[in-house]
Amino acid sequence: MAAELIDGKEIAQQVRAEVARDVAAWTEAGHRAPGLATVLVGDDPASAVYVGGKQKASAEVGIAGFDHRLEADAGQAQVEALLRELGDDPRVSGILLQLPPPPHLDAGALTEMIDPAKDVDGLTPISAGLLAKGRPGLRPCTPAGVMEMLRRHEVPLEGAEAVVVGRSDLVGKPVAALLLAENATVTMCHSRTRDLGEVCRRADVLIAAVGRAGLVRGDWVKEGAVVIDVGINRTEQGLTGDVEFEAAAERARLITPVPGGVGPMTIAMLLRNTLIAAQAQAGVLA
Repeated sequence: MAAELIDGKEIAQQVRAEVARDVAAWTEAGHRAPGLATVLVGDDPASAVYVGGKQKASAEVGIAGFDHRLEADAGQAQVEALLRELGDDPRVSGILLQLPPPPHLDAGALTEMIDPAKDVDGLTPISAGLLAKGRPGLRPCTPAGVMEMLRRHEVPLEGAEAVVVGRSDLVGKPVAALLLAENATVTMCHSRTRDLGEVCRRADVLIAAVGRAGLVRGDWVKEGAVVIDVGINRTEQGLTGDVEFEAAAERARLITPVPGGVGPMTIAMLLRNTLIAAQAQAGVLA
């Protein structure tokens, strides 16, 4: 079996087009344009590129951008003050603190400073609690992107056995909760999981989100499974995922490539979250 590729670039473009349409309808109805505030502390080149990409994508769909750059030696109090200011600014629908910040800053404490109503990254404790309780809220962008890909490919999740390799707050835990909400039977694996290969072989839907190149071997993939590779690893051979792609693609029904799979979905879902946040803050259901 040669797997069909899940084209994240194409799906992301579809989502962006939908957000642009909905933002236009929102403003034409007399509402203020949604606003995304990004906060970058320091001059890390990769982070600067990510933030620039988010602001560019926002402008393309009609979302107002508020780009805040602080020096690398900015103190905890200075960053917290900016986050409070953005929380009080009615023009700002969503706040995104680019992670990780410089090591002298407490990233967890800063994340908790973000107004949950504007938490378009879905990472505050309140956002995590709403997800865990199955209540409406803003969901982390990458896990939301994974679910969007599964939905658009009409992958049946109810009753399916889903295996998530990785238990990070950013991807593993929230994607497991989202799968549970769709009535999948979810197993979460991690560094201490015994017989990892055997667990993976049971999966109808296998999601790898560890950050270790080629950790998930091709023969761990069940015939006809759906494989979502969230990992992005820089190797001598270039960017690779957490899954042995060629071998896995011989067994899977659907599989995401790296690059071009999950990655493009993250910004697309950020844009959608920003619009959802604006609608909620205006008291209008999305």
